[in-house]
Amino acid sequence: MRSITQSSFGDTSVLEFAEVDRPRPGPGQVLIKVGAAGVNPVDVGVRAGFYPLLGEPPFTLGWDVAGVVEDAGSGVSAFEPGDEVLGLLAFPAAGNVYAEYVLASANEIVRRPAALTVEQAAGLPLAGLTAWQALVGIARLGEGQRVLIHRAAGGVGHLAVQIAKARGAHVVGTASRAKHALLRELGADTLIDYTTEDFVTEAGPVDVAFDLVGGEYGARSAAVVKPGGLLIGAFGANLGITPEQAAERGIGFEVVSVRPSAADLARLTALAEAGRLTVHVEHVLPFAEVAKAHELISSGRTTGKVVLTP
Repeated sequence: MRSITQSSFGDTSVLEFAEVDRPRPGPGQVLIKVGAAGVNPVDVGVRAGFYPLLGEPPFTLGWDVAGVVEDAGSGVSAFEPGDEVLGLLAFPAAGNVYAEYVLASANEIVRRPAALTVEQAAGLPLAGLTAWQALVGIARLGEGQRVLIHRAAGGVGHLAVQIAKARGAHVVGTASRAKHALLRELGADTLIDYTTEDFVTEAGPVDVAFDLVGGEYGARSAAVVKPGGLLIGAFGANLGITPEQAAERGIGFEVVSVRPSAADLARLTALAEAGRLTVHVEHVLPFAEVAKAHELISSGRTTGKVVLTP
């Protein structure tokens, strides 16, 4: 089979095709024929050597997958060949998803709902689980609370908007004005154009701030969180504020470090089946254009998700 590998850290030129043996599922594993693979900022960081999650190359990137079960190992009863599935594989260890076939543990995947195309399904796992585990797992966001979501039109952000809305929250989002129409469709209540407006004065007091930007946004976001409220950042971002500084302001501070969870993923797909969550895929590219996919992610200006197809 073909896979995309790299033998050194560097820019997109290090990504190359290789012919490798098709893996065979062991106990508790399934072999998935990849229909689409999601591309995330962490992929770019690992490729360049900024995040040493996988050690030294060579390795194959990718953690988000949607596809069809080709084979199942011993002890697997929940899935059989022909099942359409999606999942976040092995994170933060090697997921090896940039390939025509990939192995997955049966407890990392769920069935793909008809409400999501294979490309949408591939864009859901890492971003959706990050948003879910932050807003539901950590914040316990509930009815009537106000939540501020930065980079609301991004991969994690646009899913966080929908999750928060499904939980009954009032959603405040920051995004450029060109993306406001989409965010209104997704349920955002108050939108702030970060290029012309100051969210510190426009957002109003919030119960939870979900900072997907980092840097100076951290301290500024803390300024709009109510006493007793919570500031959440995503793993890998420089949040510009420490837990001690947050405590001095009378607010909590947490960092979400996403983990595979079929149970959480099932809750996300249930929202999709109920018509309460969709995945906006801005770019679908063939594996041959993996370099372009990484460049799009590096720009920081994509709306929703970027997905690769074999």
